[in-house]
Amino acid sequence: MDTLADLRLRQLHDEMRAVTQARHLVASLRAEQERAPTPAPVVEKIENLDTIRSRIDALAFFAREEILSAEPYTALTPENIQHSRPLDLRCIRRGVRIKNVVLSKTVEDPLTFEYLRELASLGAEIRVAEEISAHILVYDRHTALTPIDPADSSRGALVANEAGLVANMVDLFEKIWSDAVDLMSFSAENEGDRLPDEEQRVLEAMCRGTKDEIGARDLGVSVRTYRRYVASILHILNAASRPQAVLLARERGWI
Repeated sequence: MDTLADLRLRQLHDEMRAVTQARHLVASLRAEQERAPTPAPVVEKIENLDTIRSRIDALAFFAREEILSAEPYTALTPENIQHSRPLDLRCIRRGVRIKNVVLSKTVEDPLTFEYLRELASLGAEIRVAEEISAHILVYDRHTALTPIDPADSSRGALVANEAGLVANMVDLFEKIWSDAVDLMSFSAENEGDRLPDEEQRVLEAMCRGTKDEIGARDLGVSVRTYRRYVASILHILNAASRPQAVLLARERGWI
């Protein structure tokens, strides 16, 4: 009887210890839940310009599929380009689709136009519009940014993650996009349907069958830059190959 009583007491002791441990676990989980951060708002207001730039950089860095942008600037400074180029090129190399609409006045600024043309030659889709009704940035159709005050972007930005709001922003962007024209077509129309001097010389070298290394040396540029000019010419002429580009250029009277 003593042995059975001791065994039963040990069983009851083990059961009480298990219940006590469970109570501590429940209390710990409840305390952790109370300390958990509240969910992020579906619309966030950011007024600090440095914070806005950091957020834009982070969203571009982690974008996986697509970046949509409609930006009513008229020119980019060298500092803007130096800051944006690494992120833009990284996105293009990773296969992120870039669709960008800019104002027609941007092609009048040589530095800005050259940068946009570089992005286009690498695969970015860039269109030009006479007017842009809204400043829009959309990343992976999941997060959208727009200024708090469309007339004064320095007042800050709104960051939206709510599906309905983002979808409306995408619809607005698509309307702006459909009313715009391709960057290369617009520039050709505004330059008397002629190529810039550097690309004209590259086109003439293509007609002669000049090797890229020789053509780059004659032009005084790197082979990489020379091939970027070739890609731009193919894009402007909507040609699938260099021989086809030569034929199309002859049809236009460029050579």
